[in-house]
Amino acid sequence: MHFKRGLSVLGFLLALAGPAAAQTPCGGSFPQFVADLKGEAVAMGHAPGTVDAFFRSVRQDGAVLRADQRQGVFQIPFVDFARRLISQNRIDNGQANARRYASVFQRMEQEFGVSKGVLLAFWAFETDYGQVQGDFNTLNALVTLSHDCRRPELFRPQIFAALKLYEQGDFDPARTTGAWAGEIGMVQMLPEDILTNGVDGDGDGHVTLKTSAPDALLSGANMLRDLGWRAGEPWLQEVTVPADLDWSLTGIDQPRATSDWAAMGVKVREGRAADLPAALILPQGRKGPAFFAYPNFHVYFEWNKSFVYVLTAAYFANRLEGSAVFNAGNPEPGLDGDEMKQLQRKLAAMGYDVGDIDGILGAGTRHAVQEVQKKLGMPADAWPTRALLNRL
Repeated sequence: MHFKRGLSVLGFLLALAGPAAAQTPCGGSFPQFVADLKGEAVAMGHAPGTVDAFFRSVRQDGAVLRADQRQGVFQIPFVDFARRLISQNRIDNGQANARRYASVFQRMEQEFGVSKGVLLAFWAFETDYGQVQGDFNTLNALVTLSHDCRRPELFRPQIFAALKLYEQGDFDPARTTGAWAGEIGMVQMLPEDILTNGVDGDGDGHVTLKTSAPDALLSGANMLRDLGWRAGEPWLQEVTVPADLDWSLTGIDQPRATSDWAAMGVKVREGRAADLPAALILPQGRKGPAFFAYPNFHVYFEWNKSFVYVLTAAYFANRLEGSAVFNAGNPEPGLDGDEMKQLQRKLAAMGYDVGDIDGILGAGTRHAVQEVQKKLGMPADAWPTRALLNRL
């Protein structure tokens, strides 16, 4: 239900590799597509026998395509989404795992600078601490999604990364399973990320993310560091906002010094504000919860592109480290999926780039909503309401 990274480093290198490793086009006959992938792999220098063995059992998986097209969970507003994902059981299990793997988390913080709550939250949301890792055949999923022409550039490089893992003895094309989008293990990493950032945390000579919590946690932390995580810095902090704030200054793309926010009456609920640039984000508008998003918050979007997922994971990391439950406030009712699509179509017709008409309040739609609110003289808090839809 999520995607790691954008166009990968391996994909970029393949694009530069020239005719000897020309990319296999998507679509067409699936058997021919697989045959072309095999030829491409051999051209890259992999042994023909190894390539034949790797692709021998691959099959197209229609369930993967259906899962790819069914991601309506991200239409749920933040407050409801967070309440759905964060249960007392997940909090209790997180605290128990923090004690059980205390030495691993200590090593993680020392070597990679990532706080334990961050990985605990991902571990909880991705697989319920390893209990639900997905039963899709990983190679079938990757080849199916690469054959499909929606986002082949995202998935194709993962096939060849999986081939390298196979050559290292860390991938079984017939038995390795995971999420429908090709992620593997307790914190759901794609093959290329395992290849690049995998850590043998338990010292057995292999990176085994499905069965080894130390391997999974340290690999996840290494990936976050590789993505730009800044050691020792916060990622998210709840704040209270005055009723007369200039709402047009809010939004993930408008950071400013926390001292500037303080001068405008914005106050942190717990502790002290960090001496860092912070964006003021209002996931459900000016009457709902409010947070400072620090530089590390942006790294979350390299793990997952969904704003509501990222915010919930970042908030849960705080909860697991002792923060209070957020103040939900009394946000104005938002739009349902059909209304959001109607709004997106209207905004697109006005010339705004809202991306796909999918009913999801993504970054493009939020930005467009805020711009239109300013033009109409409405509070520009980027939260789409029926009042805004009616005005349009």
